[in-house]
Amino acid sequence: MNMVADMFTGEGSTDVFTGDSDPRLVGDALPFAIKLYETLLSQNPGHEGLMLTTGSLFIMYANVYVQGPAEMLSVHDWEEREMALNRSKQLYLRGYKILYDALELKFPGFSRASVDDGSLQSVLNRCRKEDVGLLYWAVAGGLSAYSIDLLDFELSSQLPEWRAMLQRAYELDPGFNNAAIDEFYITLYASLPETMGGDMERAQYHFNKTLERTNGNSAGAYVSYAQLVCVHAEDYDTFKDCLEKALAVNPDDNPSTRLVNIVNQQKARWLLDNAWMFFYFLPFPDDY
Repeated sequence: MNMVADMFTGEGSTDVFTGDSDPRLVGDALPFAIKLYETLLSQNPGHEGLMLTTGSLFIMYANVYVQGPAEMLSVHDWEEREMALNRSKQLYLRGYKILYDALELKFPGFSRASVDDGSLQSVLNRCRKEDVGLLYWAVAGGLSAYSIDLLDFELSSQLPEWRAMLQRAYELDPGFNNAAIDEFYITLYASLPETMGGDMERAQYHFNKTLERTNGNSAGAYVSYAQLVCVHAEDYDTFKDCLEKALAVNPDDNPSTRLVNIVNQQKARWLLDNAWMFFYFLPFPDDY
C-alpha cells in the first residue's frame, strides 16, 4: 500500500490535472480521482502524501467546479447558486479536515495549539519547507469555506491561526507552487475588512510579487486583483486592463499551471461581459 500511495502522490502527480488543457475533461475525472484517493487513504490512513493530495483535490474541485460556476450563474438562478455554494463549503471542509489531521499526525498537539498563548507559533517553528503544502492547502480550505459563510463564527475564530500558518509557509517557501501564496494573499488582504486583517496596500504588494515571480504569467492574479481591488476602488479602467492582460496570458508558457490559467481566463471573460454588475455607472445589457 505504501508503494502504491507513493506512486500516486509523488512529485508532479497532480500535474496530470493542473497541466491539462481541457477543463471539462478534468472536471469529469476529478470526482472519480478523489474517491480513488479516499479509498487508498482508508487503507493507509497515516500516509502524509495521500492526505495532502486527497485534501487538496477536494479544495481544488470545490473552487474550480462548484463555487466558480455558481458565482457565474444568473441572478435569476439564486436558489441553484445557494445550493452549489453550500455544497462547495462542505467540500472545502472535507479537504480541510483531512489536511488538519495530517498536520496533527505530524505535529501532535497542532489542532489544540493557540495563537494567544504562543503554542501555535512553537509548533510552526518546527515546520520545514516540505510542510508548506500542508499549511497552504489547510488555510486555503478553511478560508474558502469561511468566505462562503461569513456568519460561521467557529471558522472566523480561526482567522488568526490561519494567518500565522500562511505566514510561516511564506517564510519557508515564498515561491511555493508558482507564487501561489502571493496570489492567495491578494484575495486574503483584499476581501477581509480592515478590522479582521484586510489591507489593500498589502494586496497590491502581493499582486506585484506574483507578477514578478511568474513573469506576468498568472491569469489568476489579474482576475483576483480586478475583482477584489479594482471593484472596491470603483476603478473600471484598471479592472478592464487587468482582465485583458489575463486573457493575453499564454497558458502553454507554464504547462504545470495550464489548467489554472485557462479556468481563470474563462472567469476573466465572464467578468468583462458582466462588468455592469460591479460598476453602477455602466449601462445594463439590452436583454437584462
